[in-house]
Amino acid sequence: MPRTARNPGDQCSIHEDVALRDPRPKTASKSSQENRMEDATSHSWFTCLACFLRTQAQQVLFNTCRCKMLCQKLMEKTGVLVLCAVGFWMCSMHLPSRVEVWQDDSINSPLQSLRLYQEKVRHHTGEIQDLRGSMNQLIAKLREMEAMSDEQKMAQKIMKMIQGDYIEKPDFALKSIGASIDFDHTSATYNHEKARSYWNWIRLWNYAQPPDVILEPNVTPGNCWAFAGDRGQVTIRLAQKVYLSNLTLQHIPKTISLSGSLDTAPKDFVVYGMENPPSEEVFLGAFQFQPENTIHIFSLQNEPPRAFGAVKVKISSNWGNPRFTCLYRVRVHGSVTPPEEPHPQPLP
Repeated sequence: MPRTARNPGDQCSIHEDVALRDPRPKTASKSSQENRMEDATSHSWFTCLACFLRTQAQQVLFNTCRCKMLCQKLMEKTGVLVLCAVGFWMCSMHLPSRVEVWQDDSINSPLQSLRLYQEKVRHHTGEIQDLRGSMNQLIAKLREMEAMSDEQKMAQKIMKMIQGDYIEKPDFALKSIGASIDFDHTSATYNHEKARSYWNWIRLWNYAQPPDVILEPNVTPGNCWAFAGDRGQVTIRLAQKVYLSNLTLQHIPKTISLSGSLDTAPKDFVVYGMENPPSEEVFLGAFQFQPENTIHIFSLQNEPPRAFGAVKVKISSNWGNPRFTCLYRVRVHGSVTPPEEPHPQPLP
């Protein structure tokens, strides 16, 4: 609270009252009174001047204090503003670099890992979609197969049996890979009168198929090698030496046979292995062919495993035809490397 300023006139009036109330007797002379009055007058003027100057000084000091307080408050506000400005400038200058460093050290590597993970997820998603498409196709095919009639299933089965796709074994008796017939150790081809072409009683050519037709995959009615009677043999030179494991005989099914019977199919036969004909023959097994099976795979008795360069198939009977026997296709299976021997199991 501001202090109440005193009026310098009050001081002066007090001094005058004191002077007037002076109890001293008025016994002085006139000159002394005059001197006193002059002194009192001069003293009062000085007193008034001092009071005035003091009052002015007090007002100046009071105003100075108010200005000082205002200036102090203004300086405080200005200081706060300056400090805020300086802090903002420091943050704007140094914070981006700190943020960049933090991003480089703490965010870039996780972000890169996250991107790689997203790429892997997209790749696997594409693979899953492809697998789903394949599964849908397989399901559609299975539904089609379920909806097929028994006749269609039988027809497809016959076509697969004719083509021989389901065997899935390498054939070392294929003519296209270098296998051939050893004619010196093979029976003569059956020549029937209906299989010859004549002009003016002169024979032009023979329609009978040669023995190497059994080394080709074309199994159609009539495309076979026939030999006279029910006994004969054929020797096949393989494309290379093979550790033999199986032999396959194939005949046409009864449903597409022109005669409606399978009496020309071979029945009992024996298989021999030879390194190079005419060398020692090694017995590999005796078998019987059932024409109802169309394709029959026989396991050879090649123990211990031995590599052979030729195979002899010796037929001793057929299924009833007395004139000739037909061979449609012969396949020889095995491997060019010795088969692995099974490890003996420990006794309990």
